[in-house]
Formats: sequence, structure tokens, C-alpha cells
Amino acid sequence: MDGALALKCNAKINIGLFIKGKRPDGYHEIETVYYPVMDMFDDLTVQRLDNADTPVLKVTGLSIPGDLEDNLCIKAWKALKALRPEMPAVTMRLHKRIPVGSGLGGGSSNAAFVLRALNFIFALGYSQDELKEIGVKLGADVPFFLENRPLLARGIGDKFFEIRFNFPYRIEIMTQPVHSDTSLAYKEIDLLKCSLHKNLERLITTLDVRLWKDHIVNDFEPTVFRRFPELLRVKNYLYKKGALYASMSGTGSAVYGIFKM
Repeated sequence: MDGALALKCNAKINIGLFIKGKRPDGYHEIETVYYPVMDMFDDLTVQRLDNADTPVLKVTGLSIPGDLEDNLCIKAWKALKALRPEMPAVTMRLHKRIPVGSGLGGGSSNAAFVLRALNFIFALGYSQDELKEIGVKLGADVPFFLENRPLLARGIGDKFFEIRFNFPYRIEIMTQPVHSDTSLAYKEIDLLKCSLHKNLERLITTLDVRLWKDHIVNDFEPTVFRRFPELLRVKNYLYKKGALYASMSGTGSAVYGIFKM
């Protein structure tokens, strides 16, 4: 594409996912570490489209259910267009590799990279912090992808903090052809069985990765594994393969293992 900006929208995993309680507004407080995975990504190209009022999104690769008008790429363009009405439309070509509903953040990554691309192409002048304020309205983890480095997340997954830990390991991700519904996963949570009093930051920064298995959990695993026992089988397979630590990412359906390099 002549004059197009080509981007690789990477995935993420959750290292630990602690449910800390339920808020009066119905949302749950969580604690998790978002970790970028650079070798799993969607390809995105963005190109200016003059003399047009609406953006064009063309998708190849894995299918995306629903109306493309609801896609986060389109919503990201609309969010900036609302602030900068003079901004032209664009053509976006998205080659999807990150499965939808896998807990790997593909949609949020797409939105973050569209915001970054539009800001660059049209010289809008937004700082990263300003883009994060726009992005969080599209999804709680969109700001993470604008930083794209390990971050501790609290609140509803929208408050980010610095975290530093040694990670000389390889990540292997396995996905299954199931869609784990996030809203249902939250509805089925039993707070009495959650990590209400654990401190994820302390555990990750002080424990050897070999000990994570016994201390760092994803509180969604018990209920999601009951509905999708094949995900538990994948986790067990990764341990048999030699993983130092294995976990479901987000509310599924991806399961990853951490291996020695």
C-alpha cells in the first residue's frame, strides 16, 4: 500500500489474575500483570483516505464475529474523529492472527495501534498520556498496549503501575477453538475462593518462577476449566512438556507456559 503505515499489534498475557473484591457499581477489583508477547501479533496497515467521510476496514486471517462497525479499530478512529473533526478517513487492513476471545488482548492491541497510527499520520500532537486517556474509554487494557511493557494493573484493570522483575524465559502460547465469555466468567466468580489477600507485586518480584505455580494463580481458572476442561488439559500438557509455570491468560481461552530459554 503506497504511503501506508504498517504495524504489528502484539498480544499480551496475564501473569496472575487476582480478584480483590466487588465494587458497588458491579465491577470487580482485580490485580494482574500484563506482559507483552511480541512474537504473536496481528498485522495492521493504515492509510489516509481523502474525500471520504467514513473509514474502511478490511479483515483477513482469523474471522471476527459481529458487525465490523463495532470493531475496535473503527471505534478508535471515531474516538479521535470526535475530538478532531477535521481528521480525514482512513483505510485499515487488519490481518488477524490473535484469536478473538482468547484473553490475549488482540482487540485492545488493535485499538491502541490505530490511535498511535492516526496520531502519527495526521500529526495530531497527542502525548502518550493523552492517548491513554482516550484509549481507556475503548477498553481497560488499551493504555497498556500504548506503553507495551510489563505493568501491574489494579482497579478494573485500568490503573497501571511500574513493576520490575527478571524474566529471561520463553513464552509458549496455545489456543483452543472455544470462546470463553468474559461477562459469564465474572458472574461465576466465588469471592470466597479468590485471592483477596494476596499481594501479586510482592509474589512476582520476590519468588523464583518455579514457585509461581504454588502461589500465583488466575482466579478465573476453576470456573472456566469446568466449562472447558480441554483448557485444563492444555495446562497440564505444558507442565508435562517442561514449563516452569503455566496459566490461562485473562478469562481464556489461551493457555501459556513459561519455559527456560
